[in-house]
Amino acid sequence: MTATEIENPDLGPGRGSEPAAEVERRVDRDRPALDLLVWDAPNIDMTLATVIGARPTAASRPRFDAIASWFVGGAGEPGDGGADDVEACVFANVPPQHVTSLRGWVEALRSFGYSVFARPKSRPDDDIDQSMLDHIEVRTHSHRLRRLVVFSGDGRNFAEPLEDLARAGTDVVVVAFSEVAGYASSSELLHFIDIEDVPGAFAAPLDRVRLDSLPVEGAWLRPTKSLRDAAAAYGRKTA
Repeated sequence: MTATEIENPDLGPGRGSEPAAEVERRVDRDRPALDLLVWDAPNIDMTLATVIGARPTAASRPRFDAIASWFVGGAGEPGDGGADDVEACVFANVPPQHVTSLRGWVEALRSFGYSVFARPKSRPDDDIDQSMLDHIEVRTHSHRLRRLVVFSGDGRNFAEPLEDLARAGTDVVVVAFSEVAGYASSSELLHFIDIEDVPGAFAAPLDRVRLDSLPVEGAWLRPTKSLRDAAAAYGRKTA
């Protein structure tokens, strides 16, 4: 038995001199293929409010059951080129004053098949982006990450690591609002989908006009604040 075989008994007879690249490919093939969805709840909530120019209501929030159906449908069938496993995770900050009101939302997500990572938000700069990236990293080692779907418009924290995964062979899809996700729509490595293009994602069309799909005759974009209010705000700043 060679020294390499002694140090790596799992390689078995005749594999001690196997090239490292081939060993890595074989180990990768042995891991189950995973399609993973991660949802950046603070970012999606904030950008939704931005694109509709108002605080989101129950009627204008995404339907997680429809999104789960779309995601699983894209995973295909195990053993037929599809994913062996599917996993969807929602990452959320929980301010102390919203603990009670968010409890029902968290339980609804869990009933739709989502795991929820909830972190207390005790300071304004508390964020969950690194927790999302850490979980993605864990899954790249526990599985063969076949497809990664990221619901976030945050290019500052996600653009570089997501493009690195795409270069490594993962099909990386970013789902967000086209108004705020230029990092994904302009990338040559990432696939971008506007969240409103996910079938059934919203119960009714959002009150927005997308610049990436304007009608040929043009469209009026209504103000999100009254002219008098805007003038008054400016007056207070310059007083």
